[in-house]
Amino acid sequence: MNKFFTLAFFLFTFTLTFGQKNKTKAAAITKPFILGVIDEIQSKELNEKRILNIYLPEGYNPNEETKYPVIYLLDGSADEDFIHISGLVQFNSFEWINQVPKSIVVGIATVDRKRDFTFPTTIEYDKTRFPTTGHSDRFIAFIEKELQPFIEKKYKTNNSKTIIGQSLGGLLETEILLKKPFLFNKYVIVSPSIWWNNGSLLDLDSEILKENFNQKTDIYIAVGKEGLTPTEIPRVMEVDANLLAEKIKESKSKSIHVYFDYFPEENHGTILHPAVANSFKFIYPKNNE
Repeated sequence: MNKFFTLAFFLFTFTLTFGQKNKTKAAAITKPFILGVIDEIQSKELNEKRILNIYLPEGYNPNEETKYPVIYLLDGSADEDFIHISGLVQFNSFEWINQVPKSIVVGIATVDRKRDFTFPTTIEYDKTRFPTTGHSDRFIAFIEKELQPFIEKKYKTNNSKTIIGQSLGGLLETEILLKKPFLFNKYVIVSPSIWWNNGSLLDLDSEILKENFNQKTDIYIAVGKEGLTPTEIPRVMEVDANLLAEKIKESKSKSIHVYFDYFPEENHGTILHPAVANSFKFIYPKNNE
């Protein structure tokens, strides 16, 4: 009996000691999982420092000649859309998928999206809800004069520039598309808040649109079942998104390729991920870049 207890004690002690050594060994080899890099830019246009989350594709080497498309992501903080959108880009660029060319993703971390993504409004209700609103002109100037030159100088980029945004981010994209379409050649506009300022962006003349588009531009517009807008002047988001697509098509510009996508089973909170995944099928139908 004593021999039994002695053997049991030995086995228990050995197991405990071995387990502790394994735990120590496991703890010793634990290291961070790196998804990308964090960069920053001091903006004169915004008078503040902005954080950029950068995803670099597999095989990226700053010392090689290979250049990559750039996907600019609004709401690009780590706790917003950067991680899951970078994952979609990575997945779709796997060689056995081959839907999207290997790309750099630039996530623009949010500071004040109500300030940055909206133009001045005449609607008092919106001014009250969003007291910092109305400075999209500064943010667009930041993108044009500071951000894009910064990325193009520091990273290996080609001429393909995509922008992705949702909600107020989609509103900002629409403003860029209608006023300075040359800033990007691919637009992924999801659930755009066209209701802003009672839908004034939809009033732009289609002939002006035709004159503005001098380069080949792919435009993907998606919306879910989202209903009435959060404003004192009722508008239906699905209708507005569809009107935007039709307005752009009315220009009959040969440089524009527009695709409208409706997701009846998605809402404002769930639509972004499936919409971006679907947009890649439209923007890169054969990955011929």
